[in-house]
Amino acid sequence: MLPLIDMPGGWEWLIILVVVVFLFGAAKLPDLARGTGQALRIFKAETKGLREDEKKDAKPALTAEQIDPTVAARQAELDRRQAELDAERARLQQPDA
Repeated sequence: MLPLIDMPGGWEWLIILVVVVFLFGAAKLPDLARGTGQALRIFKAETKGLREDEKKDAKPALTAEQIDPTVAARQAELDRRQAELDAERARLQQPDA
């Protein structure tokens, strides 16, 4: 679905510029442009500061071993016990010779 309102074209920008000149007067346009420029500069500085804060706050994800150092030891013990159980199960399933 196409948007109902498009960006203004060449003639439309000219009409908008004429209306702005009539509303604010030619003498106030430089002040208006200067104020807009300062506001944009402040906005960019603030958003840059927020992005830098986010980068500082971002921490790498911790692994289970970093959270609890005993996790690796526990996992090794579980793996060893599982291997013993598998070996015992294989031994019990073999027919007696």
